[in-house]
Amino acid sequence: MPQTRRPILDDMARLMTDAAGLAQGVRREAETIARTQMERLLSTMDVVTREEFEAVRDMAILAREENERLEARLSALEAKLGAAD
Repeated sequence: MPQTRRPILDDMARLMTDAAGLAQGVRREAETIARTQMERLLSTMDVVTREEFEAVRDMAILAREENERLEARLSALEAKLGAAD
C-alpha cells in the first residue's frame, strides 16, 4: 500500500508541537516572574529565615528551662528559710 503524504496533518502536528513548546516557555517565564515578585515582596517585609526562627526558638526553650530550674531552686531556698524561722 503506497503511503500518501498528508500535509494538512503534518502541518497540524507541527503546529501542536510548536504550541506545546510555546506553552512550556510561557510557564517558565510566569514562574520566573512570580518568583521574582515574591522575593521582592519578602525582601520589603520584616521576615526571618527558618534557620533564624529555629535558633531563636531553641534559645527561648533553653531560657524557659533555666527559669524553671531557678524557680525550683528559689522555692527550695525559701522553704529552707521559712523552716529556719
